[in-house]
Amino acid sequence: MGQPGATPLICCDLDGVIWRGDEPIEAAVAGVAELRSAGVRVAFVSNNSSQPISEVVAKLERVGVATAPADVLTSALAAARLLAESLAPGAPVLACAGPGVTEALLAEGLQPVDRPPAEAVVVGFHRSFDFDELDRASRAVRDGARFISTNLDATYPVPGGLMPGSGAITAAVATAAGRQPEVAGKPEAPMVDLVRERLGSSGIVVGDRPSSDGALASALRWPFALVLTGVTAAVAPPGGEAIPDPAPAFVGDDLGALVPALLAAFANPAEPELQGTGTPKNPDSE
Repeated sequence: MGQPGATPLICCDLDGVIWRGDEPIEAAVAGVAELRSAGVRVAFVSNNSSQPISEVVAKLERVGVATAPADVLTSALAAARLLAESLAPGAPVLACAGPGVTEALLAEGLQPVDRPPAEAVVVGFHRSFDFDELDRASRAVRDGARFISTNLDATYPVPGGLMPGSGAITAAVATAAGRQPEVAGKPEAPMVDLVRERLGSSGIVVGDRPSSDGALASALRWPFALVLTGVTAAVAPPGGEAIPDPAPAFVGDDLGALVPALLAAFANPAEPELQGTGTPKNPDSE
């Protein structure tokens, strides 16, 4: 669980953990406050690339979770960093994505464009995706542009259910282009490297999606805390996921319910793999 004396760290997802769409999950907001009051650093690692960091920080502030920009990482940052390692400064990159990707590309010295020619294409979640954009992005990929997806999460949780995610948009571009993308966000190496660089070498990952949040924890070799406020349930909902078997180190109805177990794990660093410390909701009991 880290070096003695190091500040304990939680890497927390946003969609489905802190909020669903614009609705905060109050137990999670209270849980963050409780963790921080106990001396735990709570940072946020999101596969949602749509918003600039300043807007994510402002949204966290509105729900009662004040956070420094340095403590917010998104798949947009991972995608831009991945491209900056190989492209020349000023290289044109077709951003089939939201303003979060545009901001991240500019910060890395790359030039976002909205149509070919381009040396790379970055696909991420955005609500304005349409046929014309699909045509432009897939044409650039067919013409040889490097193809990056911010992440392959098929859905994101919102009030009342799920909406299509970056993975759904990526699948459309990949089908039309006849090529599969490189993936920058959770749980792939670009995001793993970004977490280690910006946040540290040890901690606990909190998330609602085993296939991305849980896999990120595995890649980092950190414990995973699964909450049931997003896309995962005891029985997988349509478009969602089921609690894995075996279950993660921590499973709980929400982040607030997991706080005692998380604090206990940080207090006993010699015993990082505490199994069954959360109590998942039994849907048959209601």
